[in-house]
Amino acid sequence: MKLTRTQDYQFGWLILFPLLDVVFLMMFFLVLSSNFVLQPGISVNVPFSKFMLAPQAKYDIISITNGATVYFRDQQIALADLGPQLDRARKEGRAVIIKADKATPYDTVMRVANLALEHGAPSVALATALPK
Repeated sequence: MKLTRTQDYQFGWLILFPLLDVVFLMMFFLVLSSNFVLQPGISVNVPFSKFMLAPQAKYDIISITNGATVYFRDQQIALADLGPQLDRARKEGRAVIIKADKATPYDTVMRVANLALEHGAPSVALATALPK
């Protein structure tokens, strides 16, 4: 004997739940993978320039603040101790980006740049900000 239902059930709306799940996952992925540009290093007020170099793939940042305080890999370091640290970084083949404060004397920036080049950095670039 075959039993029949007294009421028809429509199960087509159940496909809505996986679809909503995929939509929410896509939204989370897009929100979390958007371009949050976080630059490593010490916060420095860099000068403005309308010209910029292409982004570097592998780099180390040397930050110079208050005219003479030097930071390498987010740690304060004396200028005399920067050479040995750069020797270790040279083995990794990383470029050097110098983020110097606007008030930093040009002589200090050039001493750090020359020190990086003397210790085998493949390239040295000066960080700037786009004009507003």
